[in-house]
Amino acid sequence: MSAEKEKNAAIVLSAGSGSRMHSDIPKQYLDLCGKEVLAWSLLAFERAEEVSDIVLVCSEKDISFCRESIVEKYGISKVKKIVSGGAERYLSVWEGLQALDTDTDCVLIHDGARPLVDEGIICRTLEKAKIYSASVAAVPVKDTIKVSSSAGFADHTPDRRTLWQVQTPQVFSYGLLYGAYRDLVREGRTDVTDDAMVVETMRQVRCCLAEGSYRNIKITTPEDLAIARALLDERAGENR
Repeated sequence: MSAEKEKNAAIVLSAGSGSRMHSDIPKQYLDLCGKEVLAWSLLAFERAEEVSDIVLVCSEKDISFCRESIVEKYGISKVKKIVSGGAERYLSVWEGLQALDTDTDCVLIHDGARPLVDEGIICRTLEKAKIYSASVAAVPVKDTIKVSSSAGFADHTPDRRTLWQVQTPQVFSYGLLYGAYRDLVREGRTDVTDDAMVVETMRQVRCCLAEGSYRNIKITTPEDLAIARALLDERAGENR
């Protein structure tokens, strides 16, 4: 008898407003080489064999648009539920977690505004999470980093060799992440900036750094959109 296949689910977050894009259209719905930014993100998880389910979290007013103009349009069959997000990112993650089946093995949290995530990044973070229960995609920083004083002067320079730029997906065992978020929400904590910090703070679990990619950029400003277009054009050329 073959072993039962693992159930790994992705929560893709698409509830942001994208005010820094200077556009009336939220950044995740902007056109990127013929598809919405969010569509590229969802399609990456659709193609990843180790991901069985997707829960999409978006604004209440965008649920119909996401279902009809993205999920159904591109035939993204792994999207099992589309749920309304919260006022803050961590509340949106919590809504997504509550929508998952309780027999989920690992949960992958991904920002819908990172359209260049690929199957390699997804698999690497997932494999690390299976071993260590918590893993985040990350890349070493390229630039020297300065820590600022309150007066706006460079206070000190940390060793660049120890610094990593964290991306998504961030991947965790379901029980670990669900319990950490449940306690975070119960306590009313708002001093967290990403999912890794939630498990570090609420469960004292360290996250393993998995190899991300410098291409796995987050669309935040108009310049990012131009870079993403160039990277997708480059990817298309490599696949010809």
